[in-house]
Amino acid sequence: MIIVAGHFVVDPDRRDEFLRSRADVMWTSRSEAGCITYAFSPDPLDPSRVLLFERWESKAALADHLAALRQGVRRPDGIEVREAEVQQYEISAVGPVGS
Repeated sequence: MIIVAGHFVVDPDRRDEFLRSRADVMWTSRSEAGCITYAFSPDPLDPSRVLLFERWESKAALADHLAALRQGVRRPDGIEVREAEVQQYEISAVGPVGS
């Protein structure tokens, strides 16, 4: 399993607009083969921060997703991203918390 997690910092007055503009990307990504979870969400403590969390079945599924993004997903909003950090994690084992 691959997890992609990170954050974006945007103008707090435009954060909701930023999130709304990503709805189509979330729906499209969730329908892709190998996508388990794909979500942008507001940070509950920082009004300028947007969190990204993705889970993919494999590196190949994530690679296909990234290729599709490069091919045609537009950046519809023109909202400046002031800071961004996104990391990829390869998970070797998964189980319930505390196991």
